[in-house]
Amino acid sequence: MNLTIGQYYPCDSVIHRLDARTKIMATLIYIVAIFCAKGIVGYVLSAALLIAAIRLCKVPFKMMLGGLKSIIAIIIFTVVLNMFFIRTGNEIVNFGIIHITTDGIIVSVRLCIRLVMLILGSSVLTLVTSPIALTEGIESLLKPFKKIGVPAHEIAMMMSIALRFIPTLVDELDKIKKAQMARGADFDTGGLVAKAKSMIPLLVPLFISAFRRADELAMAMEARCYRGDVNRTKMKKLEYGRNDYITYGIVTGTTVLIILSRIFLGV
Repeated sequence: MNLTIGQYYPCDSVIHRLDARTKIMATLIYIVAIFCAKGIVGYVLSAALLIAAIRLCKVPFKMMLGGLKSIIAIIIFTVVLNMFFIRTGNEIVNFGIIHITTDGIIVSVRLCIRLVMLILGSSVLTLVTSPIALTEGIESLLKPFKKIGVPAHEIAMMMSIALRFIPTLVDELDKIKKAQMARGADFDTGGLVAKAKSMIPLLVPLFISAFRRADELAMAMEARCYRGDVNRTKMKKLEYGRNDYITYGIVTGTTVLIILSRIFLGV
């Protein structure tokens, strides 16, 4: 099963060498830009920014597209749901309870584009940032909130561990499914209730495996005398460079153009 979110692709590229904080903030700003895009101008600018990032990070494009296979069913379900339940606009199809309108198609297409760009943009972040750098970047961004009692280090550690173990758990689920199918389990036939029940033999061993891995990780951290950020030092300190400021300028400028196109052009 292919899943790019949570995986790290080691490579020497301009994007890889950026500060982790820059990549995290650029991704958040890009997500804002995606949801601010309304017409063709906004979507073209968003797509151009994403394509530029993919080209610069030197990650194989097939690897990123492979990550969409695992969520293609969710995307199709969401698009079809919006297409059937939006009743405004000119009616195109009227067959029994099925009513498809022009507004429904437009909204569904926009939603599909946004979801695809959102997944690809999020995948770029984890593919070009190592788990350690991602933890340090999140912790550094959350550090100002420590004054009001926010556990910045703990939150950063939990988020990075969660991202790190997403591909591991997906691979584990794939192995369990193949093992159950080899024993005669059937996950494809039957109605919705039957398929839901057939998932129990997958979920039980998956949860057991997840708890086992969590226990092993906790024991390993305890054995290494891990105590959070108490008296913790860093071998490499995060520092912004020239390329980081250029990245901020490009991403922020593109987002501003997208918002302006939505306000003044309406396209």
